[in-house]
Amino acid sequence: MKALIGTGVAMVTPFNLDDTVDTESLTRLTHFLINGRVDYLVVLGSTGEAATQSEEDMDLVIRTVMAANEGKLPIVLGVGGNDTMVVCKRMQEWTEKYDPAAFLSVSPMYNKPSQDGIFHHFTMVSRSTTKPIILYNVPGRTGSNMEATTTLALARRFSNIIGIKEASGNIEQCMAIVAGAPEGFIAISGDDAIALPLIACGFQGVISVVANVVPRPFTDVIRLSLAGNFPEARAVLYKLLPFIQICFAEGNPVSVKIAMNLLGLCQKYVRLPLMPGSDALERRMQKMLAEMGS
Repeated sequence: MKALIGTGVAMVTPFNLDDTVDTESLTRLTHFLINGRVDYLVVLGSTGEAATQSEEDMDLVIRTVMAANEGKLPIVLGVGGNDTMVVCKRMQEWTEKYDPAAFLSVSPMYNKPSQDGIFHHFTMVSRSTTKPIILYNVPGRTGSNMEATTTLALARRFSNIIGIKEASGNIEQCMAIVAGAPEGFIAISGDDAIALPLIACGFQGVISVVANVVPRPFTDVIRLSLAGNFPEARAVLYKLLPFIQICFAEGNPVSVKIAMNLLGLCQKYVRLPLMPGSDALERRMQKMLAEMGS
């Protein structure tokens, strides 16, 4: 899956004031990311507020991105949840309906399953599609950590489980995955700020939030890192680092949508239970974007 090495973007879902999907802004964002030289698009992940979207909303979002993309970049669809059978059913349907490059599937949230439960969840998920699957471990959102031993057991057992988006922030766990992974298994950073050091450890890219706003410089960081040019990669990253930090200051995608609104990419509306970012954050963001020349 060489197409999924590099920079994927966890796309936001723009909304109108009445909470409907803003397809015009979503089309504009897709073109912006393609022109920003990202490697692939991730639709309906956590950043895309998939958890608060209906089936009709999700269908509209996918169709809008696919139409705007015109086959230029691989599209990965996020499919996750805490009901294994629902996840499997949706993955079966979307395999036929949309034919994505791959699926990104988050470890079950809320239920707090054991490692055995996580393994058997993804066993069922793997059997529900012929498409490649990227596992997604994000304990801060799910309430449970998928340990390296579980990830590696899944990677060795199922040929269509081809990678993991790791957002645990646990460097030792990340290194254990790289050290024990079968040939061809892709380790992807789920954290923008530590993507460079994880690439130094053997990761092969990132699924980024901040690339919604600064796709070109952030993809430069990843490309330089993957080429082993860490001095130049660090120079670019350290210029971006304050912006990366502020993009998570009041949660994701609340903060990044403020930046996108300031750049005219989309409105800053989010769906409940999320709330709009503060005026103070917007002022800080505006000042920082001006200093960056954006």
